[in-house]
Amino acid sequence: MSPGRRAVLRLTAALGATTAVGVLAADLLTPADPPAPTRPRGGPGTGPAAGPQVRAARPRASAYRLQPMTAYAPPVHRRTAPPVRQRPFLSLSGVGRAMVLTFDDGPDPRYTPAILDTLRRYDCRAMFFVCGEMAVENQDLLRRMDAEGHVIGNHTWTHPLIPKLRPSRIRDELGSTSEVVERALGAAPLWYRAPYGAWNRHSFEIGAALGMEPLAWTVDTLDWKEPGTEAIVRRALDGAAPGAVVLNHDAGGDRSQSVAALRAYLPALLDAGYRITLPRR
Repeated sequence: MSPGRRAVLRLTAALGATTAVGVLAADLLTPADPPAPTRPRGGPGTGPAAGPQVRAARPRASAYRLQPMTAYAPPVHRRTAPPVRQRPFLSLSGVGRAMVLTFDDGPDPRYTPAILDTLRRYDCRAMFFVCGEMAVENQDLLRRMDAEGHVIGNHTWTHPLIPKLRPSRIRDELGSTSEVVERALGAAPLWYRAPYGAWNRHSFEIGAALGMEPLAWTVDTLDWKEPGTEAIVRRALDGAAPGAVVLNHDAGGDRSQSVAALRAYLPALLDAGYRITLPRR
């Protein structure tokens, strides 16, 4: 074979090898076409295909609010944080002949369902300030409250005396409870109440940072003392006034008197021309 022909053959072989390498590189960098979707056996439907499902790792509780589900998801809309108050709201203004009923410390499966039944019977809505340690164990009651139109507020996790806590502990008490409610219902509480009505500057600041307004009460039925059904009814009726906020409890002790008292004083308030209302945010 002549030298010129051998040179031509070597050039041809080199060009062929270069082309093969280029095709292989292109295959590695170009994503393959996805497989055609399959449907589960049994006919048409929208259910997932058989086989294990891959789930994303669950984000840390302290950071889950900041991480979008996907890179293309729109940012989650959140309400503007309320101003930092120097004292809680004690009553409502501009609501006419209306009152607010509130229940603290629950939910408790022994008493909360009966209270909800009474409220539903008279087509009334109330506020439930829940403790996180109770809410996390009774999320079915949280969902029932929400489904029936009641407002769920934050009453800390363990019902501590807030002025004795460090700011970091106050944030844990309020933040953990808000997270339980948000995970169960899809929305965090917009109201909170300090246990024992004991507030301080840090609680107002932290509550506002979490998007909540502080609500106290106008009328204390003292049902937490278990004074008897008649005494609870008398205090609720004696304290009736436009815009009054009534404090009751649905947990934290034997609340059978609270359940019985609500059955007596709620229809009496309605007969007296009062409406049961909720604060607006």
